[in-house]
Amino acid sequence: MTGTAQVSNGSELKGRIFNIQKYSIYDGDGIRTLIFFKGCNLRCDWCANPEGLSSKFQVMCSHDKCVSCGKCADVCPAGVHVMTTDAEGNKVHKIDRNVDCIGCRQCEDVCIGGALDVMGKDVTVAELMAVIMQDYDFYMSSGGGVTLGGGELSLQTDFAAALLTECKKQMINTAIETQGTTSIDNYEKLATCTDLFLFDIKQIYTDQHRQLFGIGNEGVKRNLERLVELGANIVIRMPLIRGYNDSYDAITGAFEYVMELAKRGNIQRIDVLPYHQFGKTKYDKLDMIYPITQDIGYSNEELDQLSTFFKQFDFDIRLVRH
Repeated sequence: MTGTAQVSNGSELKGRIFNIQKYSIYDGDGIRTLIFFKGCNLRCDWCANPEGLSSKFQVMCSHDKCVSCGKCADVCPAGVHVMTTDAEGNKVHKIDRNVDCIGCRQCEDVCIGGALDVMGKDVTVAELMAVIMQDYDFYMSSGGGVTLGGGELSLQTDFAAALLTECKKQMINTAIETQGTTSIDNYEKLATCTDLFLFDIKQIYTDQHRQLFGIGNEGVKRNLERLVELGANIVIRMPLIRGYNDSYDAITGAFEYVMELAKRGNIQRIDVLPYHQFGKTKYDKLDMIYPITQDIGYSNEELDQLSTFFKQFDFDIRLVRH
């Protein structure tokens, strides 16, 4: 799926998601429901949600649970699941990644080992609101709400805005996580129904940004500055990845840019998120190679040094430890 949303039967707007996570306390205030949108236009080497990169349906397979029974191959109408034999004549299950999954989920239903998960589900606003409203009392008592992430939710802006608008009708606080790289029109539309933007700055210098992602960061800055003009509430998020964006110049350059911009609007703080490998096992389930071959995580001593370094800036800068 590409563009901003799907239209079912020519009338009902649908979006494609890959996960709903309840009771989160890390992506906005209070207790929140996170909805992960499928599809992303960037490819970060450190991405923790590789199942959100493609807008297509995908099968994740826990290979250690697969017993190669062949039931999935028997029911798959698209031919995604293939049975072969090894040198000893044993049946071996494989997924043909060149064949597009159609999202029917028949393989999930028949898998006796619970090895298969189909990533991607097309949903309506009403279907998601039914899930969201299950925890309404928690939102009200904790000051929480709903956060949309991904993937990159602004690739499905029409659907996201429709969902957020419905949340606002129910007095539910709304937030989005975005890397800021799509059309300025998307952000202007989202600003009308979003209480908090969790906005990524991955690399402050455009040449380095282009080396990492294939595009400069002019659009990121343009969208962020427009949100400031519109009076949006913003928390800046900065992933900190050794060798990618953790030089002194990259860190201080980003801080100085945000601090100057904050003089014009409501940028509440900067959250710095050090590298972690939480999503690494997902790559194997998708038959993808994890792009980072070395452990580039930070020791506790290094994190302590970073926390001390951040204190010299006259701004609320928080190191988010996992």
